[in-house]
This record gives sequence, C-alpha cells and structure tokens, in this order.
Amino acid sequence: MDLISQIVERAKANKQRIVLPEGTEERTLKAANQILTDGVADLILLGNPEEIMKLAQEWGLGNINKATIIDPENHEKKEAYAELLFELRKKKGMTMEQAQELVKNPLYLGCLIIKAGDADGQLAGARNTTGDVLRPALQIIKTAPGITCVSGAMLMLTHAPECGDNGVLVMGDVAVTPVPDANQLAQIAVCTAQTAQAVAGIDPRVAMLSFSTKGSAKHEVVDKVTEALKIAKEMAPELKIDGELQADAALVPRIGASKAPGSEIAGKANVLVVPCLEVGNISYKLVERLGHATAVGPILQGIARPVNDLSRGCSIDDVYKMIAITANQAIAAKAQN
Repeated sequence: MDLISQIVERAKANKQRIVLPEGTEERTLKAANQILTDGVADLILLGNPEEIMKLAQEWGLGNINKATIIDPENHEKKEAYAELLFELRKKKGMTMEQAQELVKNPLYLGCLIIKAGDADGQLAGARNTTGDVLRPALQIIKTAPGITCVSGAMLMLTHAPECGDNGVLVMGDVAVTPVPDANQLAQIAVCTAQTAQAVAGIDPRVAMLSFSTKGSAKHEVVDKVTEALKIAKEMAPELKIDGELQADAALVPRIGASKAPGSEIAGKANVLVVPCLEVGNISYKLVERLGHATAVGPILQGIARPVNDLSRGCSIDDVYKMIAITANQAIAAKAQN
C-alpha cells in the first residue's frame, strides 16, 4: 500500500471532524463529496446551506448532505463563539461588537469551532491567502506548548528507494519562517519530526542540513545549525537527530560514514531540516521538477490543533489528500495531550 493510501486508511480508522471554511468553493466541495463517500472524515462545511446544496446538485455531488453545514451568518452557537473570541482577544483591544462581526468570517469561525472542542482540524486556502488562513489560527488556537514558531513540512515521495524510508522523506521548513534563529530552527526540527511520525508513519531520523559536515566549514550560518541541534536535543532528548550534515552525508551511507563517522543519522536520514526557508522552498521544487518526485504539502506544524493551508492553484486530489493529512495530524495531537 502506498503512503497516501496508508494516510487515508489511518484517517478512516479514527474519524476526525475537519472544518472546511470555503464551503462553496468548487474543488473543496468536490473533494469533500469524495471524502464523505469514502468515509475518510466527518466534515463541517461553512457557507450558505442553500448555496452549498444547489452547487452540490449542479455538480452531481450526492453525499454532501452527510456533512454538517453551518451558515456563518446564522447558527445556534454564533453568540457563544463570539463570546469565546471576545474573551481570547479582549486584552488585545477587541470589543464584543468586533467579535460579533468577526465570528461571521468563516476562517475565524472554523478556528473557534476547533477551540470550543467542536472540531479537530481545519483546511482552507483554495480561495484565501496563507496570511488570512494563519492569522485566526494563531490568534485563536495558538501555537503548541513549548512552540513559538509555525513552520511547514513537505512530504517528498521520491524515486530513490535507497534514500530516507524507501524513498519517503520529510523536509522542513518549506513554507513559513524565512530566516529562523537557532531556537526557531530547533523547534522546526522537533515539529518536522512529529509530522513525519504523525503523517508519514515513519520513525524520524533527523538531519540538520548545512554546507558543512561536522565542522568541515566555518561560518556563522553553520554555527546557527550546531546551536539549533543542541537546543533540539534539550527540547526532545529521545529524538534521533544529528548535524550539521551536508545533504549527501545525510542521505548516502558511504558518504555519511566517511564524512561523519560514528553518526547514527549520517547516511540514514529521513527528515531533512534546512537552515532557512529559501533553501527549503528551492530544494523541494528542484527535487519535484528534476527528480519527478511527488511533493505533498506544505503541512503546517507548530499550531496546537492542525490548520492547513492549500495552494490557490490546488487540485481536487490535493484537497482530498490534505483533508486526510489534517485528520492524521489531529489524531496525533490528541494522543500528545
């Protein structure tokens, strides 16, 4: 069974409640119908119920009625969620009137539904920017305990079975934090390892990547990686992690043994932590285009409950996969609490 099928099966076996704030968006609605048909997750669609059902009929989506549909303008918990938002944000100057207005925004409403314990995760971004998806998540759900930095991991399904876990690698950060400091980089390492476990089902072996292996080059950007390694080990003492390693030393046993003798990670890494966003974003796109790898994500990490962001150019299949991935993250988040 391929990895995506495994992710879908894990979601089916422990159904989670996933909010889709863009309930009238075509790709979202079509993917939702397939998720409900396959029994992958329980879905909460936000939008005008009449409009959603009209579109479902128009597109021949016969299972949308299995979703819970909530009209942001008019539902029984509107006042309760507005009060929750006001309580969370009053110290930042939010008034009750502002909260009552903002609760009609589906992206805020989705996060409030999760915060109140009425859902387990959210997926949006087919219509909205990353900033608009992330802002309410950070204001309402907030970051996970001990984490201050949100990041994005990419699941790389490559044609190199000798690398990672039978060709499967997880890379971070590819999406959110442009120039992390050592502390943030350590958090990215720990979160990417958690994502590898929760979503890819692999036992993480983390390489902190650089252009230097074990002191072969001297530079302040290398120092940042070695400092991050030290912090990550303090944050997660049980984590299998090493650095700094060049990419070939991290992935190829022969090179790992020669450049970093005695390392339990060199040549065996399945989680790659890059020193900055530029490196991560460029690297995964090169591997995807030149190596014909499949890149799945970005999978947002570091938020107390999963909130994921779609590319506005996403396909129906992308939405389907990301709902299943969000469900897997929700299962793992509950297990950690």
